[in-house]
Parts: sequence; structure tokens; C-alpha cells
Amino acid sequence: MKIQESDAKSLLLARGLPVPAWTVARTPAAARQAAEAILAGGEDKVVIKALVLVGGRGKAGGVKLAGSADEAEQVADAILGMNIKGITVQKVLVAAAADIVKEFYLAAVLDRKSQRIILMGSAEGGMDIEEVAATRPEAIIREAAHPHLGLLPWQARRLVFGMGLGAHLKDAVRIATGLVETMLVNDADLVEINPLAIIREAGPDGSPVERLVCLDAKVTLDDSALGRHPDLAGMRDLDEEDPTDRIAREQGISFIKLDGNIGCMVNGAGLAMTTMDLVKQAGGAPANFLDIGGGARSDKVAAAMALILSDPKVEAILVNIFGGIARGDEVARGLVEARKEQARSVPMVVRIVGTNAEAAAQILQAEKVATAASLDEAVSMAVAAARASAGGAA
Repeated sequence: MKIQESDAKSLLLARGLPVPAWTVARTPAAARQAAEAILAGGEDKVVIKALVLVGGRGKAGGVKLAGSADEAEQVADAILGMNIKGITVQKVLVAAAADIVKEFYLAAVLDRKSQRIILMGSAEGGMDIEEVAATRPEAIIREAAHPHLGLLPWQARRLVFGMGLGAHLKDAVRIATGLVETMLVNDADLVEINPLAIIREAGPDGSPVERLVCLDAKVTLDDSALGRHPDLAGMRDLDEEDPTDRIAREQGISFIKLDGNIGCMVNGAGLAMTTMDLVKQAGGAPANFLDIGGGARSDKVAAAMALILSDPKVEAILVNIFGGIARGDEVARGLVEARKEQARSVPMVVRIVGTNAEAAAQILQAEKVATAASLDEAVSMAVAAARASAGGAA
């Protein structure tokens, strides 16, 4: 689950990391009020940033400076409602503009191959870090955190010196270890700061001093662990969540949309993967991964059917159910009810084996639903049906 920059920064603050203050505004008037408070505190400018869960905000015009409250209101009015990579901006972040001396990149990411948290740092932070990673991978320094002890002090120091942050050793080490702590405490997959920046600001006597701060933050959380973090579940941004993802989550259905034209409804993740592989092997293309779970009842089957048919590219539906906990007849009733309610007619092939499979076959045959005795047969029938539908549409 991706969370907005403002929420990501709050997680860093909870670990005691240096993050400049900010305000979230949903209207130009609220942005003006936030800017007035910041400028009254002695700052020269404010930065207004679109809060959207995609990268490239700056290049798209979603990050701008303002030197007055009037200008901040105008800038916010221009950004709110802007479309950035298909997402409409609903809110902005308002903060004091930083006097940046140098930008760095620092991230903690879960590496599934090594089963460890990897710290990645570079002295070349900013908007083009992806290009740095692609063209000059040697510019990115990596440290693998200990699986039980986290990032060890000597590892953090080696990373910091390698990034050229020796003059800010104490703060940089604290930030690096704090990223790992943030991941562990919140069950995160990624904690990224880009940029991690040295900024110049006025010291207690008015003379300029330099400080290391987290200017931006990106955090993704493990959806499977949200049951342990009800407070984090509340950070889900419903403004940007795909409606099909929301419905699947509410129904307890594992659903991932793909690019093919054969909708798949299966119970069990392993069986779903096998079904998709066989569809590809037969020359077809799955339109989704969908696991309705082991004890799916008719209402969940109907919801799964609606999810599949919400994709206009679906030309055929393949249902593959192994009746263990799930009863075949219950699934069959759900399929029949779902077909009565569907907005468009799409051919469907059903293979049900296991608990009450005979009763399921009788229900489906009475409704003239195509059935198959084996998975190979079901896959062949579904691929043929999808080709026929696509040819008829052409």
C-alpha cells in the first residue's frame, strides 16, 4: 500500500528523524492560510507540492514555489485539479522552501532474493536518480542490514562516508538507521528519501548554518501486515485507489488486473498461478489474477464475476474451482446468479472438482453453462472462446 508524502513523513518523524514542518491543504484558501503562517515566521518562500501517489510530480509541474500568500493561493489553484499520470490532484503539501546546498538519495528496500533490508545511498539525489541507477550503477552504494540487529553502526558509517556525508556523520547515521527502524516497526517494503538534503538556514545568532534533513519521503507498506497496524490502514488514500482494487479488498478477494482477455476465477493462489500458466501455454492471455479463497460462498463468487467483467478487454471467462472447503454447488449457484446480473454477455467455461462437484455440474448444465471435465480441456475451451469473441468483435 502506497501512502502520501505527508503520511510518510509522519512515520519518519515518529522515529525522531529531521523532517521540516508541513501542512496539507485541499483548497487554494487553505494553502494561502498555510503560506501566511510560514511567511510570518520569517521564511522567504513556500513550496507547494501535489500529493499524488506517482513519481515525476516536479517534471509534470506539480511542484512550485511561491513568494507570497497571494501567489501561494494562485499556485495551489493551478495544481489542484491537475492531472498527473492519470491521477487528479486532490490536495497539496505546503512547506517552507529550503535553501538546498546539495541533494542525496537514501532508501531502505526489502530485497526478497537475499531476504534482507538493503540500504541504498547516492551522492547524486534528485529527480534523475532513476537515470543514475540505469547508467551509473556504481554511483549507488549498498549495505545489507543484519537480519536480526538491523543496520549495524559500522555499516551505517561506511555508507555515510561513501556518500560523502562525513561532515554530517552523526545525523546521517541516525537517518540511515532510522530508515531501517521505520521499515521494521511499520512492516514497510520501501522507505525512500529523495532528496535527503543539506540545507542552509539561519542559526541561533542569525549566521547561516547547514543541516541534513529529509525533504521528501516515500513509503510503501505490506498490505498483508495491516492487520497489525490499524492506524496505518487509515492512511490508505481512497481518492487514488482503483475502484476494482477497493471492491476486491472489501470482499476479501485477491485480485490483480493484467493485460490479457481471458478472465480467470480460481480458488487458491497456487491453483490460480497454474491456471494462468496453462492459459499462456495454450496461446491465450490471462486478464487477471483472481483468488476467491478457500471457502468462497455465492455472494463472493458474484462479486468476483463483477470484478472480472469490469475489464472491457475480457472476451471469455475461465472458472477453475477445487472444492475442498469451498462447496462446488455453492460456487455454481453464485456463477448462475452472477450471469443473470452481468451487463454484457461473455462466454464462460467452468471446471469444478471436489466437494459437491456432481451437484455443481447439474446446476450449471441446467443453465446451459459450458463445463469441462479437466483443467486442460477447460483452458482449451476458454482460449477458443476468447478467440471467437475477439474475431466476432473485429
